[in-house]
Order: sequence, then structure tokens, then C-alpha cells
Amino acid sequence: MESSLKNVLVVSFGFLLLFTAFTGLQNLQSSLYTEKGLGVAALSTIYGAVLVSSMFLPPVLIKKFGCKWTIVISMCCYVAFSLGNFYASWYTLIPTSILLGLGAAPLWSAHCTYLTIMGNTYAEKAGKIGKNVMNQYFGIFFLIFQLSGVWGNLISSLVFGQKPTQGAIPEEQLLSCGASDCLMATASTNSTQRPSQELIYTLLGIYTGSGVLAVLLIAVFLQPIEDAQQKSKGEEKPPSFWSTLLSTFKLLRDKRLCLLVLLPVYSGFQQAFITGDYTRSYVTCALGIHFVGYAMICFSATNALCSVLYGRISQYTGRIALYMLGTVVHLSCIIALLLWKPHPNQLAVFFVFSGLWGTADAVWQTQNNAMAVPSWPSI
Repeated sequence: MESSLKNVLVVSFGFLLLFTAFTGLQNLQSSLYTEKGLGVAALSTIYGAVLVSSMFLPPVLIKKFGCKWTIVISMCCYVAFSLGNFYASWYTLIPTSILLGLGAAPLWSAHCTYLTIMGNTYAEKAGKIGKNVMNQYFGIFFLIFQLSGVWGNLISSLVFGQKPTQGAIPEEQLLSCGASDCLMATASTNSTQRPSQELIYTLLGIYTGSGVLAVLLIAVFLQPIEDAQQKSKGEEKPPSFWSTLLSTFKLLRDKRLCLLVLLPVYSGFQQAFITGDYTRSYVTCALGIHFVGYAMICFSATNALCSVLYGRISQYTGRIALYMLGTVVHLSCIIALLLWKPHPNQLAVFFVFSGLWGTADAVWQTQNNAMAVPSWPSI
């Protein structure tokens, strides 16, 4: 096996192990930690920290440590979040959520930089077109990475399904599920019935072990790489913190970017809903926390399949048709979820909604990036 392909596989399986843990844990936050909205607050803190981190940390860390060790350091932030869940409180989850968020932007920036440099380097040696090689490498990566949503959710459902925490649910209790559920409610409802602490520790041990394996895999087997352009400019003085921060805000002078910002903003809102609100107020409330993983497997699987499908048909349909499809599907789901009263007898409906949400989410994930890159190729 050629060394470049080996490195792509190492990065891909490293991310698979890391996000098997994070994806499963993320989907359980709002269901496991309901006291005063701790789980939702932790998720909000993560993505708030990502926003701050993305403004200045990636170029600083990549310049100082290189892509490989930036990935390793950032992965350790994810492992710290898993450890913080062993004793979940405002004093452990919020600081580790901040740490994870600060590490997320450098992680993804370093990964993209690494695959881009690796693809261009191999294309130059093999006499191939760099763009084609990069597309191949990123395709391999996302094919493997998307499985993390399936494995992470499957593990949580299998672990919590060993000892389900409730039997029949009273009809009056089901009336508070769905759109009627109050995330800040302190009354004892089905959504607040946690699995045994033993099962929670078992799941957290599996997730933490998966994260540690990801760190070791990257640290031991990933080959360091250096961009030829960075090497030739090694003597140049690196940009200061303020110049890096200001260059980010200068991009907002472009009217196209200001309009395009609304798309990733909505993408973040809808992902927050499916991972935080739908899992708690619909699935956990009416079925139990051991069904969260199964419902999110449906979301991840349809998301992955539709991402591949949209990438192939977009050249024939255009982006507008796909955006219209995503808008109609999400709007229909939102209206239906507002009116629907979830009930355990309607088991299939829970999976239909998560699957439909995944088909629309794939539009935002694929088309937002496809629109941004050609518009600002120099960024």
C-alpha cells in the first residue's frame, strides 16, 4: 500500500474512533443531564467555543506544531470531554465543553490541510491532477467517518438496552412529550429517568477508550507532513494574533459572504434541534433513552447515503432544486412535529422523522461547502 493512502486511512480511522465516542455522547447530553438544562448548556458551550476557536486558533497551532500534532492535541480535548462526563456537573461539563470547542476548529482545519497537502504531493509525484486526487482522498475519509454516527449510537443503545429504565408509560405523562415538553422542567417525568450509574460508567468507559485509541493511532502511525509552500516561507515572520483575527472579519465586507452566512447558521440550528431537542423531548420522553441511539442511527445512515446521492445528482439538478428539497422536507417535519403527540405505539414514526431530517441535513452539509469553495478559492 502506498504511504499516502496509508496516511489517509490512518486519519480516517482515527476520526472514526474519536467521533464514534463524541457523536454518541453528544446525542445523549440533553437526555442524561436534564437538571437545569445542563446537557443543552454543555452542547451550546461546545459550539460557542468552536466559534471563538475558529477565528484564530487553527493557523497558530498548525504553524507551531504541524498538522499531525495539532490533530493529536485537539483529539485530547475530545477525550477530556468524555472524562468530564464521569462526574457530570456544571463545574466539570462546562469547562471540558469549552476545551472541546477550542480543539474542534484546529482539529478539522489540520485534517483538511493534511489531506490537501498529501493529495497535492502524491499527485505531483504520480503525474496526476491534484484536484482529482484530493477528491478521492476526501471521499475515502468521509466514507469511513460517516460510520461514526452509526457505531456511536449503536453502542449507546446496546449498553442502555441491557436494563431498560421504565415499563409502561402513563398516558398523562405522554401528554408532556413532544412540543409540549419543557426542557427546564424539574418535575420527574419519563425523560428524566436515567439509566443506572453502572451502565452510564460502562458507556463512558467505552467512549473514553475509543477516544484514547484514536489519539494513539494518530500519534504512532500518522506520518508528519510539511507543505512545500510553508517550508519555502519558513523564514517569514508568522502573522500576529490580531492580524489573523482582523482578516477573518474583513471577509464580512463581501456581500455574498454575508448572505451565505445564513445557511450555516440555519444548519447549526437544525443540527442542535435533532441532537438536543428531538432526542430528549420526543425519543427519550416517549420511548426511553435506550432508543436514542437507534433513532440517530437512522438519521446518520440516511444522511450519509443522501450526501453521496446529492453529490452525484447536483450537476444535473443544480443547487437551487436541492436547497428547495431540503427546505420543504425540514419545514414539513417542523410543522408535523409541532402537531404530533409522540406515543410508543407509533414506533416507526420516530424513525421516519429522524430519517427525513437526515435527508434534508445532507443538503446543507454538501451544498454549503460546494457553494463556498468555488466562490472563495483563495481562502
